[in-house]
Parts: sequence; structure tokens; C-alpha cells
Amino acid sequence: MIKPIHSNVVVKPIIEDNVTASGIILPDTIDKERPERGEVIAVGDGKVLDNGQKAPMSVKKGDIVMFKKYSPDEIKVDGEELLIISESDILAILG
Repeated sequence: MIKPIHSNVVVKPIIEDNVTASGIILPDTIDKERPERGEVIAVGDGKVLDNGQKAPMSVKKGDIVMFKKYSPDEIKVDGEELLIISESDILAILG
């Protein structure tokens, strides 16, 4: 179990399918781009504001999010690859 601090978010990356819309299967070597989408699995308790209060997080566990491609830090927990992202680098909640 991992618990991020402040305004950090732990995300399980969503790897895109290697099949095009027309059904062509792409080899694994073609798609080595970093993921830009993922499922939120843990959130921090929020950023501390100047007045000492904590700002509420805008995402929650289970949200599917889109984030900046090169902003996350990659970590491995219990053999699973995860990403730690600052809430400010999350661009949108999908779905």
C-alpha cells in the first residue's frame, strides 16, 4: 500500500491497445511512448494553503485521468509499475 503526501496522486497507467481502429495489430516496438492516461489508486491529503488550511483534491480513487506525458515519476510497488503525479499535472478527468 502506498499513500502519497500533499497534492500527489498515485496512478496505475493505462496502456493503449496495440490494435488500430481498422483491426491492424501493431508490434510492441511501435508503441514505446510513455502513457498519458491512468486510473487513480491513491490521493494525498491536499496542498497546504498560505492560511494553513488544506485545499481539497480534485480527483479521487477510481477516476480515469489524463496527465502530462513526461511529468510523472515512475515507481514499482509489489512488482507493479505505478506513477506518482502532482495534482497540478493532471489535465482532465475522463468519462
